[in-house]
Amino acid sequence: MSDRPADTPEQAELRAAARAFLAEHAEPWVEVDPWQVSGFPDDDQARAYFEHGRAWQRTMAEHGWAALTWPAEFGGGGMPIWADRILREESADYGSHPGFIGATIAMLGPTLLAHATNDLKARFLPSLVSGEVAWCQLFSEPGSGSDLASLATRAVLDGDEWVVDGQKVWNSCAQFADWGFLLARTDPDAPKHQGITFLLVDMSSPGIEVRPLVQANGSSHFNEVFLSGVRIPADQVVGEFHGGWAAARTVLANEAAFIGRGGGAPASDRLRDLAARHGSLDDPAVRQRLAAIVSRERLQDLMGQRIQAAVRNGQQPPFDPALTKVMAAGTKVLTGDLAAELAGPATMAGPAADPQATWIRAEVLNRFAISIGGGTTEVQKNNLAERSLGLPREPGHDRDAAWKDVPRN
Repeated sequence: MSDRPADTPEQAELRAAARAFLAEHAEPWVEVDPWQVSGFPDDDQARAYFEHGRAWQRTMAEHGWAALTWPAEFGGGGMPIWADRILREESADYGSHPGFIGATIAMLGPTLLAHATNDLKARFLPSLVSGEVAWCQLFSEPGSGSDLASLATRAVLDGDEWVVDGQKVWNSCAQFADWGFLLARTDPDAPKHQGITFLLVDMSSPGIEVRPLVQANGSSHFNEVFLSGVRIPADQVVGEFHGGWAAARTVLANEAAFIGRGGGAPASDRLRDLAARHGSLDDPAVRQRLAAIVSRERLQDLMGQRIQAAVRNGQQPPFDPALTKVMAAGTKVLTGDLAAELAGPATMAGPAADPQATWIRAEVLNRFAISIGGGTTEVQKNNLAERSLGLPREPGHDRDAAWKDVPRN
């Protein structure tokens, strides 16, 4: 018996419609490989996986199920917050998902809604929602990852265009993206947080070069992006000129919430399968560890939903999004450790063609990746200490100094 509150007549109607849509168009979990991972050493497989997610986003948009709570004039459904919850609940039995497209929609969509002009919203939001245009994030740099505000990529206004020069790194799926959202230094005389502008750039622009970065599992999910004299129309600015840090923080908050919430089948489902296969499902110690992981996954899901609902409504998140990111990193340590212990070293060293072994290796590797991507765990804890607990800032000499005067490597 479900402990979910009873639906109102309006909610029940939407739930029935969602069930009908999903039954007709979505892939049931039984038709999806439960051990599938998104890191593919083969570039053609990686592209196919990316496009498969984009195709599902298009299907949702075509049938009116994408961005249910966004304003209708910008491609959304204009519905109450509970509509997202109902669709998410009904989607739990299906394997269809937008993949990486979903991450960029979660990051960029609320940022445009909160900070962009109506002209930019009308121009970019509908194609973002539909999956017609795929985006990538161009934030981190070789010397500006955890300390993002120290970034050195420069944008200089030349008539009605920005001319951008610099290098970005750890750019997920940049090799597949049509457009990018970019942070650039526009006032080197201002302190580092105050001289940044948030720009939207066509990835096919002359002067952009994308170079894949090969990871430990052989995939090239990440890239480095070089910008040499790239010209961007002057009106493609999100937020204030020199004031892009506010829009950047909205992206980072939603990124932390998205990573913390996770997506697809919970790792705990696969861990239960592993425990059963290796005769450990009745082991009380294993069951206790599984229970802790399940509890954390469900908490992360609820926390992510609350943050994104608040941002969509123009409100401050009910708690610091850094908390979801820290919790997700901790959960991934638990899942990676348990997966490796349940399967043993033979599986960890198993053949590349073994889907189960591939999933376990990915789970072990991702326990490190998730503690870095989207802001390191150490930085997120510092943010929580300062913003949520009111503890003193760490000592620093460059917060109020002009960016150009701060020593750099």
